[in-house]
This record gives sequence, structure tokens and C-alpha cells, in this order.
Amino acid sequence: MNRRIKILYSILLVASGIMQAQDKSDGELAKATQNPLAAMISLPFQNNTSYNIGPHKRAQNILNIQPVIPASISEKYNLINRVIAPIITQPSSFEDNSTSGLGDINYTAWVSPKKAGKIIPGIGPVFQLPTASSKSLGSKEFGIGPSIVALSMIDKWVGGIVVNNIWTFGDVSENKFLFQYFVNYNLPKAWYLVSGPIITANWNATESNKWIVPFGGGAGKVFRIGKQPININAHLYYNAVRPDGWAKVQSRLQVQFLFPTKKS
Repeated sequence: MNRRIKILYSILLVASGIMQAQDKSDGELAKATQNPLAAMISLPFQNNTSYNIGPHKRAQNILNIQPVIPASISEKYNLINRVIAPIITQPSSFEDNSTSGLGDINYTAWVSPKKAGKIIPGIGPVFQLPTASSKSLGSKEFGIGPSIVALSMIDKWVGGIVVNNIWTFGDVSENKFLFQYFVNYNLPKAWYLVSGPIITANWNATESNKWIVPFGGGAGKVFRIGKQPININAHLYYNAVRPDGWAKVQSRLQVQFLFPTKKS
């Protein structure tokens, strides 16, 4: 083996080692993004579109800007702060047009143990803030309720649930339930498969219009632009149970900027 071939071989070995290390790091980040209680700052932009709503068959679009900021509150516990600020385009039920603006902001504060067991729990309050720019985009009422998270991470699998219920106490009385289960299977090179439908119920609606129950899933990947890690995923869901006139199909596209600490 001449000198040039030896040098080229050495370069390939080093590059291979760097790529393997990078893949492992991104793979760990992929699993962290699937954990709502991960002690990692992130900034997700989640776009949800529901198609063919109402008599004019218009689309509703909700862009959720939802920063997650963990904070240490003791030697044993973290406080996971999550804000969801929805930018909504809401089609009119009576005219062939839409209204756009800010909806009511949700803030959740989960207390979670720093040391992970077989089941990782989180519990805390969820608040609805009356920030909607118009009545068609939210109730503009203050609300509060409990929120629970539980998940498990086994080998390549990450699965769990998020549950909350919000009550409002102003001129508009709301009683809203949310249940999300999520199942992720992690693949090589930081790819993963995901199903994370968001099931909701409006307890004040008539029996046939209470629930939205979607089924479906998608795929995602963690990659880097320069040194910045980014998580991106895309989903498609079919609403098997839905109110009258509501969408049969909804899509979700999320781009999440990750800011791991040196320990992550």
C-alpha cells in the first residue's frame, strides 16, 4: 500500500468515525424530541391543516409556535414549561372567506423527576390565556385545568400519553378535553416513524358533535444545518369521528429547533 493510499485510507477512517459519532448524537436527539419532558430547550413550529370544512369546503390552518423551556426547581425535579401560541386561519361558516389572527395561548407547567425510571411522569396545571384577536379565533376567556404526561422509552421505542382538561369561567363557558397518545419507532441515521393523533372533546357540544378522533401517522428526521440541530416531521390523519361539517382529513408539518446542553 503506497503512501497516498494509506493517507486516503486514514482520512476515510476518520470521516467514518465522525459520521458514526454524528449519527449517534442525532439519534439521541431524535429520542429526546419524542419526550415531552426532556430537559432540553426547543422551539417547535407545528402547522396543522384541516381540509374541506363547512359548506364552502375551506381549510382551517393553525400554526402553533410552542417553545419548551425546562428549569431545575430542586435536586430531584424539573419544571417543564410549554407555551402554545396558535396563529389561526379560520374559515367562515356563512361566507366564502376566512379570518386570521392569534388564538388563545395555552401554558402548561409539568413537574417531572430528573431521574428517569421505566415510566417517566409529569403533572401540573394548564392555563388558557385570553389572547384571541377575535371571537372566531377563540373564546377570549381565562381557563385552567390539570395536565398529565406519562411515557416510556424502551430500546428503539418511545411511547406515552398527554392528557388535559380546561374549564373557563367567564361569559363563555368552555369545558375542553385533550388526549394525545404518541408512539415512535427510531430508525438508523436519526429517522423515525411516528403516530401522535390529538383526540379532543367539547363536553358542552351535543352528543354527535363532541369528539374529534383521528388515526394516522408519519415520519421524521433530525439533521443539522451547520451546528444547529433541527427536527422535522410530517403526518397525515383521518378523522374517524368528527362533528358535523368538520374535516375528514388533516395534515401536520413540524419544524423544531433544538438547543441541547452539553449533557444532552
